[in-house]
Amino acid sequence: MLTSPSSVPRLVVAAPSSGSGKTTVATGLMAALTARGLAVSPHKVGPDYIDPGYHSLATGRTGRNLDAYLCGPELVGPLFAHGARGCDIAVVEGVMGMFDGAAGEGELASTAQVAKLLRAPVVLVVDASSQSRSVAALVHGFASWDPEVRIGGVILNKVASDRHEELLREALESAGVPVLGVLRRVAQVDTPSRHLGLVPVAERRAAAVEAVAAMGAQVAQGCDLEALVALARGAGVLSGAAWDAAEALDSSPPPPLPVPTLGAAPPDPRFRPERPRPQSPDGLERRVRVAVAGGAAFTFSYAEHAELLSAAGAEVVVFDPLRDEGLPEGTRGLVIGGGFPEVYAAELSGNEALRKEVAALVESGAPVAAECAGLLYLCRELDGQPMCGVLDATARMSERLTLGYRDAVAVSDSVLAVAGTRMRGHEFHRTVVEPGSGAAPAWGVLAPRRVEGFVERGVHASYLHTHWASEPGVARRFVERCRTS
Repeated sequence: MLTSPSSVPRLVVAAPSSGSGKTTVATGLMAALTARGLAVSPHKVGPDYIDPGYHSLATGRTGRNLDAYLCGPELVGPLFAHGARGCDIAVVEGVMGMFDGAAGEGELASTAQVAKLLRAPVVLVVDASSQSRSVAALVHGFASWDPEVRIGGVILNKVASDRHEELLREALESAGVPVLGVLRRVAQVDTPSRHLGLVPVAERRAAAVEAVAAMGAQVAQGCDLEALVALARGAGVLSGAAWDAAEALDSSPPPPLPVPTLGAAPPDPRFRPERPRPQSPDGLERRVRVAVAGGAAFTFSYAEHAELLSAAGAEVVVFDPLRDEGLPEGTRGLVIGGGFPEVYAAELSGNEALRKEVAALVESGAPVAAECAGLLYLCRELDGQPMCGVLDATARMSERLTLGYRDAVAVSDSVLAVAGTRMRGHEFHRTVVEPGSGAAPAWGVLAPRRVEGFVERGVHASYLHTHWASEPGVARRFVERCRTS
């Protein structure tokens, strides 16, 4: 029976550390519950784009992120309720260790914080491969560290044998936390990784389908699904309404007055009046077509971005830069999110017809928003392969991983924001763009203090991944520029 999004049964899958098996358990649980006929709402704590792809495969629903740093703690509940509409149960996969969050920010953006915001019980996944009685001390420590976090059970992962399981269960009896599942190591459940984590579903769909099915079978066999569902039903009722893209746009404040930041030239402090919106003959506002890059090379996007664009009046059309030789007919704006263009540099370069069309669109002054992978695609070249040539910059792979949350301020007026707009972002890449910023940078990063990205013509290109639900006016401004460019 379907429940309201504020009372949907839910649980959070957490772990003492990364590599404990959270993704296997969370994805497998989603698949096992879906196989039982439940409508499962899949969620992921933090900024990760890849795990939600496996969640979507397991449930047939859009995987959504819950990030208290990018969106603010106040939006975690509403965004969860938005994703959980029409569902019987929700499974939330945590991030890193349960109490690990944004560096230097206490519990902010941690799995523990999100569990508390959702009033959800936690299932702790423990890698038991190298311990027996010590598991009780570990679980006791996690269960008692923050009394506001309710650990409702443990799933033991990588258990070696029946005897090993017996020792673990015996030890955990004293911890007072029930064992809700025991999983052995299974080879076909392993998913391949590379320089930024798991290989996305879009790049290995057939193998990913098999892996998700194996995860589901393992969890169904090794876990007490009835007990897990009962635990989820013990979640508290959430207050407040579910997030809605149209309502978010209506309630978002007007853009702030531009202010000089980080040494940028003082922008014009006057508001520029908006042009009248084009009307169709029946008086209704016309939709403008916004092309969004997809396919195997551009898999990183938050579902709320497309929803906000649509609510702002855009017709969102997805295209694949690896396969499509042209932009969708009638494209008035372009969004190129994150992904792995470095893996497909030769193929992207070989699609010369599309590269030229993107360059022509930029030349026309149309709005283009590019994040990370999109930034690389707009450069002159990537690892020696010609790209779109829109930006006077080159990109290359690097041995150094750049990773972390960023507090940023818009340095230059752009199709996304006026100078002075504050947003939070996330960087995650092993590439370098030289130079790192143009004459008009996109963002000023406050720590470490620097400017980065490019604002040129209608282009806003940057390494920062942002979540537009935190600043819905970004989508509204972009669509307005599509109408008037």
